[in-house]
Amino acid sequence: MPLPLRRLLLAVWTAALAVSLAPEAHGQGRGEASVTGAVTDAETAEPLAGANLYAPALQTGTATDLDGRFRLALPAGTDTVTIRVSFVGYAARTLRLRAGSRVDVALAPEAGLDEVAVESSRDGDGVRSTQMSTVTLDAAEVAALPVLLGELDVLKTIQLLPGVQSGAEGSTGLYVRGGGPDQNLVLLDGAPVYNPSHVLGFLSVFNTEAVRDVRLVTGGFPARYGGRLSSVVDVRLRDGSRDSVRTAGSVGVVASALTVEGPLPGAASFIVSGRRTYIDVLAAPFLARQAPDQSLTAYFYDLNARLSADLSPRDRVSASGYLGDDVYGTGSDLTSRSGTTTYRERTEGAAAWGNVAATARWDHDFSPRASLSAALMLTRYRLSTTTRLSQRRTADSLAAPLLDQTQEAVYASGISDRIARADLFVQPHPAHAVRAGVSVARHAFNPGVGVLSYQLTAAAPETRSLTPSTFGFTTWETDAYVEDDAEITPWLQVNAGLHASALATGGRTYTSLQPRLAARALVRRGLSVKGSFSTMEQYLHLLTNTGVSLPTDLWLSATDRVPPQRAWQAAVGVAAESEGWEATAEAYVKRMRNVIEYRPGASFLSPGQSWEDKVEVGRGRASGVELFLRRRTGRTTGWVGYTLSWSTRQFDTLEGGAAFPYRYDRRHDVSVVLAHQLSRRLTLGATWVYGTGQAVTLATARFYENGLLDPGQLQRLDPRSTAPLALPELRQYGPRGGYRMAPYHRLDLALSWEVGGVPFVRGSEGTLVVGATNVYNRHNPYFLFSAQDAEGSRTYRQASLLPVLPSLAYRFRF
Repeated sequence: MPLPLRRLLLAVWTAALAVSLAPEAHGQGRGEASVTGAVTDAETAEPLAGANLYAPALQTGTATDLDGRFRLALPAGTDTVTIRVSFVGYAARTLRLRAGSRVDVALAPEAGLDEVAVESSRDGDGVRSTQMSTVTLDAAEVAALPVLLGELDVLKTIQLLPGVQSGAEGSTGLYVRGGGPDQNLVLLDGAPVYNPSHVLGFLSVFNTEAVRDVRLVTGGFPARYGGRLSSVVDVRLRDGSRDSVRTAGSVGVVASALTVEGPLPGAASFIVSGRRTYIDVLAAPFLARQAPDQSLTAYFYDLNARLSADLSPRDRVSASGYLGDDVYGTGSDLTSRSGTTTYRERTEGAAAWGNVAATARWDHDFSPRASLSAALMLTRYRLSTTTRLSQRRTADSLAAPLLDQTQEAVYASGISDRIARADLFVQPHPAHAVRAGVSVARHAFNPGVGVLSYQLTAAAPETRSLTPSTFGFTTWETDAYVEDDAEITPWLQVNAGLHASALATGGRTYTSLQPRLAARALVRRGLSVKGSFSTMEQYLHLLTNTGVSLPTDLWLSATDRVPPQRAWQAAVGVAAESEGWEATAEAYVKRMRNVIEYRPGASFLSPGQSWEDKVEVGRGRASGVELFLRRRTGRTTGWVGYTLSWSTRQFDTLEGGAAFPYRYDRRHDVSVVLAHQLSRRLTLGATWVYGTGQAVTLATARFYENGLLDPGQLQRLDPRSTAPLALPELRQYGPRGGYRMAPYHRLDLALSWEVGGVPFVRGSEGTLVVGATNVYNRHNPYFLFSAQDAEGSRTYRQASLLPVLPSLAYRFRF
């Protein structure tokens, strides 16, 4: 990092630390005051993020952060204050507190079906906060919605929010405001997760039973976030129960899960949650009967764990981790005999990929006005594919085989990080909340190594590399930030910040200063106008051939030849809340530089080429309008979202330098999400989505390598073909992204029925979930392919993936 940046950071930290260590008596010198504390679930002691605190007499309030903590600033001279603490689904509490005090508030879950009261005199956090383009989901909201194959999935729920596009049919890929999947910072308790998908992208790696809440930020990024251009998906695991050991689980069509949590000696708790599929187990009897020479390995597993403890009233430590893998493989045996000679051949193919993520964290409160959070993080993503062919030929009259050889091709790639981070929070004045932080990360890359080996039993093995080996390439990234959330007047609040970063890669160092600004103006109670401007820098690239999460996707670092991705985004919007309803409307403009894409004809396994020789560097543009209406209280909850957007890419060497639609450019995107409590035991969930068809590039003509057109004229789309099949066919393509697939739309339903507890387990609860994906069996496009009919006409046809899929799952807890 340049010397001026280091000096600026040191000055900020010195000033902040001085404030944090100052005498705690409120009002000292200037009559300032505040009330601090935390809000938790009375039954589980779980922190409640987003709980609201409001002082009616002062007409001021705040909300808890992701760890359930709050600081309510009070006007000068305040001695005591009455505050109301509330959270959706919990009974509200009213407390009278002295200024300068600290209190932990435990809220009890609301019983029955009565609607939670919401006072119209209180502005919600969505209206009062400077943060825009942000939505928070809790595990209860996710559990009430229909899901693919009965598996709860937080990322698929996020796809239903405005501004977020899904990738291929059924996948968990996120394409946010014109960005690619690599431009999303996915965090699990602060540690980045590079591939958050199972089953080629159909399910996410997050076990919902262990998740406390998920926060999606698509614009107006606070300075504390860095390293990505499009979004932040902040997933927080919940703490375990501190009063008793509890067990929860589910048994579904393709997977089962089990979660155990409970107290530990002292003020501590644990939670462990695991999940595994059994597709291979279910398929084994059918393969043994129908195809005894075939074998299948197909499963994934994941494991989440978290340990937390209060060392003192001011010190809290926690450790959390994730481990998961996908393993898929097939094998086939072929045996034949000719006279006295026996031929045996075995073909095997396998793919495996997985994540490891771990975080150790220490939180310390210096005073009611200052706290420090320090963390060490580890993350790793690795993938590999293997193809093996074994051939053996034996003769009855010979002891030694006539032929015994093995050919094996292995392709491997991966990335791992070691991260140290510290964040300081200081409230030097009731109208100012200052954050500052630093982080250092070591990135180790393996950007794709292909190896082909050939071995005879009577000879030494021969091995050669298919691609240049760059295993062990390492970069260092340093980030620092400072931001101030300041209340300029009772109606105007501003969040201003600066994020600085530097990357040392090879013989070059990239540096970046990224200013961030967001403002909120209260028009009246329950209504505010917001605006934001942010710049972002990203030192990572992702090379992908398809929109599916395949093991050929490569994470790569910026180099001397391929610069970092950069972007700026501006947004304006309106937020309103009234009696349990939330509504937002936002418009945004986004510009991106140094985005990459494969050159025509290039692939991840092009021999003899560095990845830098396979890509083009270009620009991206995105703009749109997002509307969001949400209800979080009452018997019927859910939201309606609509996005009108444009997204293009531009490369100097493609399409003559003209802009073309990005693959996931969708003009219209609609989502309707509802959960209705039919009775005390029955809940109906429904989702309906609609999206404009994806942009695709299609061949418009074909001819043959010898230059002779068939038969003497260019064959257009839907020609009658009489060409000799022995001639290699070449194709001429139309405009890049110049065609559209059919629109995508689908209805999913789920009925949750509380059927009672687990047999012979006292105090247990059980829920049976019956659902269906794609209820009206819409044949949505997965990809297009060229086919020739019986008359010789060649047309493009649509391949669909998901028909109507019923699901059945049983969830239990005790």
